[in-house]
Amino acid sequence: MKPPSLTLGIEEEYQIIDPESRELCSYIQEILDGEHVTMEEIKPELHQSVVEVGSTVCQTPAELRAEVVRLRSLVMDLAAKGGLKIAAAGTHPFSSWEEQEITPLERYLGLEEDLQDLARKNLIFGMHVHIGIEDPEFMVDAMTVARYFMPHILAYSTSSPFWKGRNTGLKSYRSVIWRNFPRTGIPPTFKNRAEYDELVNALVRTGSIESASKIWWDIRPHHAYPTLEFRVCDVCTRVDEAVCIAAILQAIVAKLWKLRRDNLTFRVYPSALIEENKWRAVRYGLDGRLLDLGKEADVPLKELTHELVDWFLADVIDELGSRKEVEYVFTMLENGSSADRQIATFEETGDVKAVVDRLISETAEGVRGEALATGG
Repeated sequence: MKPPSLTLGIEEEYQIIDPESRELCSYIQEILDGEHVTMEEIKPELHQSVVEVGSTVCQTPAELRAEVVRLRSLVMDLAAKGGLKIAAAGTHPFSSWEEQEITPLERYLGLEEDLQDLARKNLIFGMHVHIGIEDPEFMVDAMTVARYFMPHILAYSTSSPFWKGRNTGLKSYRSVIWRNFPRTGIPPTFKNRAEYDELVNALVRTGSIESASKIWWDIRPHHAYPTLEFRVCDVCTRVDEAVCIAAILQAIVAKLWKLRRDNLTFRVYPSALIEENKWRAVRYGLDGRLLDLGKEADVPLKELTHELVDWFLADVIDELGSRKEVEYVFTMLENGSSADRQIATFEETGDVKAVVDRLISETAEGVRGEALATGG
């Protein structure tokens, strides 16, 4: 069996912010009309106050980092032409979805018609990581097994504690809003690719979806590219956080490949138990206790993270040369997620606008200097 390429790609959704009011601002068309902008790297989203970027195909987390820096710098420059800023967080701390304009493209108008207020309310910002897997059988196998790790990954990315000006008490309120869409959440298990394809075909035949692109699980085989797409994350505020999570996901797939090659595997657990862990990640983020499903005990996420990195992934991160990027997760555990930092800022200031200011600042961390150094 030929090993997967393990290429990396990333999509990030940013907030377009008016620095005076700190409100979201509809400005996507002006960004798309900018010079040297291609629809491959900068795209609209459902709401006009959202801008999505997509990286080129990368071989290593170090390459991916350079791409994230380049794309953030590009979008910041384009927004600055309108006197605007960019922020990366799973929800805006106080802007209301009722006041947002829908992007007038057929795709989004059709989505609004189909899903009504579920679409209009979907004012959220995510990060999708693509890992290259050319073998369709291994892709489905990897999806089925990797489901177990999705709550861990979500907890690392949590960046959406606020909704419409209120601290929701959850670290990833974005996940709650997104769950209202159909065909979301932890995917079901599949014995093989044929079983997955039959589900997709049945949904298409019955007019439920036009294509597999309307299946929005936390992990899915991408409908157009030979990649497994991980969709569980809030968008990461800091570049280092995004690169770390992408490196962990690449390493997980690499490890699952090695196990399969050696006729071994990781146990497949029921979706209900993984969803329980996901709820804990949504609610508590890095401070949570997740179920160790093998031991049937709840364990601090921080302890499970050491087990993940120091035991499960230790060999492959050295083979991939990504130990530095993966071990940044320990810095994240020490410093807190974006959600933790947003809550701390609000508790210190009592001002959600101060939270927006911090998000704008952290989104730009490591971008400007590095972008200049790489010619971006």
